[in-house]
Amino acid sequence: MRFTRYTVGAVIVAVIIDTSYVVSLINPGEASHKTCLALAGNINTVLVVPVTILPEVAYLLESRLGHHIMRQTMAELLRPGWTLETLQRMDLERTVDLLNVYGDARLDFADATIIAIAERLNITTLLTLDRRHFRMIRPQHCEALELLP
Repeated sequence: MRFTRYTVGAVIVAVIIDTSYVVSLINPGEASHKTCLALAGNINTVLVVPVTILPEVAYLLESRLGHHIMRQTMAELLRPGWTLETLQRMDLERTVDLLNVYGDARLDFADATIIAIAERLNITTLLTLDRRHFRMIRPQHCEALELLP
């Protein structure tokens, strides 16, 4: 078992976030909004937000809810409790590998970066609604990511 600042034994001290979770959390029109909202109220851990999902989040929120909501959400991500994680060179190398391995499934760039960052930080829990892509990917640091909600 590897120990990092994000996992200690079996105790989850950080989760990584996908675009679908953020958009559903913010958008009351989304089918999973209430589920994501309830989960957000019960999470007492570091929320790692890959900066690579921000363009998707911004685009989807602006197109569905307007520029004002998109701006509010970006400002919210600056508050304590959210940790913005940049893409490092090793993450990009792993991302390219994942895009090649899962090319037939048309894995997208943002999803591949989430896996690469999760591997580097030893995070095993992902907040996402995208079960199709994240269930098929086999990370290097664990058998499979735990997908919530």
